[in-house]
Amino acid sequence: MYKNKLSEIDSLKSKIDVYRPLTPDILKQIQEYYKIGLTYSSNALEGNSLDLAETKVVIEDGLTINGKPMRDHLEAIGHADAFNELLTLAKSDLITEENIKYLHKLFYIKIDSDNAGVYRQKPVIVTGADIDFPRPAELAGKMHDFVASIPEMKQKLHPVELAAMVHGIFVNIHPFIDGNGRVARLLMNLILLQTGYNITIIPPVVRADYIRALQETNRNNFQPFINFVSEMVYEAQKEYLKILEKLKV
Repeated sequence: MYKNKLSEIDSLKSKIDVYRPLTPDILKQIQEYYKIGLTYSSNALEGNSLDLAETKVVIEDGLTINGKPMRDHLEAIGHADAFNELLTLAKSDLITEENIKYLHKLFYIKIDSDNAGVYRQKPVIVTGADIDFPRPAELAGKMHDFVASIPEMKQKLHPVELAAMVHGIFVNIHPFIDGNGRVARLLMNLILLQTGYNITIIPPVVRADYIRALQETNRNNFQPFINFVSEMVYEAQKEYLKILEKLKV
């Protein structure tokens, strides 16, 4: 059972803030570290076969890994491109539909250019699951309402709660033909960065817990997922502090 860690998170954030602002060189090192880590973990959660070292080689050296599907390489490259855009978007405090479409386009364009950044035209069918995703005709309205609700939620919720809610609501809309989980985790991290928190990675080892908590959001029960995300943020903060101390900021 995952516990709500918001008070512990606020305490650790105070310790992290002592190190800020970071020098451009240190900031770049940290961003490159998380680009590889988030790309690997987010893709691995969806079944990508590249390990962390292979992901690094693909992104940084542009090499292909023998025996690995080309799509896995394209997912790594696309996610890294979307991560770079995430860092740009984090300089603003807004999230628009165009931002979301562009993140998806960057991730997906090398895989399927026709559907990159475009809302799906077909219904989602999930065999054996009690999930009712919006029909294609409803997507434009659902996404408009979702994006419009973010500023109001921002006023009411702790930033980590907001990040979890945005992730959960977006996944339940499922606006794209594929890549919704990747974009949801990018949006979660965009909220975190915009509100002064650090990148949070969901390790593949907790995939079953992640999916279980996320499935509860489809039944409008967000607390298990908020608790789960709060523990992921808490663990990410502890790692981030170790990185800052190692780099002797």
